[in-house]
Amino acid sequence: MGMEYYLYRDLPEVVTNNIEQCLLEMFKPLGVDDRNKLFCTVHTGCPAILKGMEEKLGLTSEKLGASWYVPSEYGNMGSASALLALDELRRKSMDDDKSTTGESWSWVCS
Repeated sequence: MGMEYYLYRDLPEVVTNNIEQCLLEMFKPLGVDDRNKLFCTVHTGCPAILKGMEEKLGLTSEKLGASWYVPSEYGNMGSASALLALDELRRKSMDDDKSTTGESWSWVCS
């Protein structure tokens, strides 16, 4: 009983090596060049991807906090993990008395 899935073993490397160019193409027309000004969550299924994205993109440790929190609290639940990470961002924003979820710009990579 339960879910069984297999990830391509090079997936963390493929994502990490391509995410920066994808984000540059997405946000350059909007004038966003500091990814730490964005608030973000990433699909939580692979710690190597989270770590690689933090390193490659120069994100501060709290930027992917919700993405790290969800698997530590609930385990890997596949695609549902991304929704829980978004809910964690929402909850944290409420706890911090923010008027909106996150800082300003947002992106989801799932």
